[in-house]
Amino acid sequence: MLSMILKRILLAIPVLWIVASITFMLVRIVPGGPFEGDKALPPEIVANLKAKYHLDKPVPEQYLFYMQRLMQGDLGLSYKYIGRTVNDILTDAFPVSLQLGSAGLLLAICVGVPLGTIAAVRRGSAADFAAMFLSTAGISVPSFVIGALLIFVFGIWLKILPVALWESGRHMILPAITIAVSPAAYLARLTRASVLEILEKDWVRTARSKGLSGQKTVVKHVLRNALVPIATVLGPLTAILVTGSFVVEYMYAIPGMGRFFITAVGNRDYDLIMGTTLVFAVLLIIANTIVDIVYVILDPRMQVN
Repeated sequence: MLSMILKRILLAIPVLWIVASITFMLVRIVPGGPFEGDKALPPEIVANLKAKYHLDKPVPEQYLFYMQRLMQGDLGLSYKYIGRTVNDILTDAFPVSLQLGSAGLLLAICVGVPLGTIAAVRRGSAADFAAMFLSTAGISVPSFVIGALLIFVFGIWLKILPVALWESGRHMILPAITIAVSPAAYLARLTRASVLEILEKDWVRTARSKGLSGQKTVVKHVLRNALVPIATVLGPLTAILVTGSFVVEYMYAIPGMGRFFITAVGNRDYDLIMGTTLVFAVLLIIANTIVDIVYVILDPRMQVN
């Protein structure tokens, strides 16, 4: 177990370097710049700003300068949020995205896994049909449509929940539901397929023939084995939800990483784009490592290199 974790840490170093390098080049390939197109700024001011942020240097020199700062843990300065570093912005935004993502992930698991299990156990029944209909709709309908519908119903029509900002637990309800719908629907379909596969195993038939009730067999034996393939998708799913859905955070005016990333792309805020992308990559690596550990816990016979 320990050797596997150490391998993941060592592997993360070149992975993060590749992510940083590709992102660095992509943001500079896009036409325009952080200070171009602002007609209110005189050319002299633009030249001074470029010099301040080393944007007047050749791209290879900019790359080396950025990598030197990155190795020291410095993600740079924001070009649009004057006086704020990327480290400060992400330090403030990450806890918000973490709360929203954790709530969405918990809700998706609590809804998706039981829904898929019921659909599999009652295969071909009305419950199965209803569960698969809801999961298909959840996957098909975009999050911004779900969010707009929830805002209209619970915020404008019924006026029982706030539709913007991040000030209390009540502000978390609508965004958490919006962000959880699609993952819950996906987990429901995946759980159904996994449980159906396990139910066809010979050892399940043997357990039932020995007198174990259907409910006890599903809970103690089938579901435990069915969770192994489900855990596969929880790694990237966790990273995506924890970093926050860009659209959801923007819709509900939530000051999380997703919202800052959208504004950074529009403003060509290079360092903020880079910092947000790297945080996402780190979370993805951590989440996948945790999933590998869960593999071993769920099935000790499984060896992860």
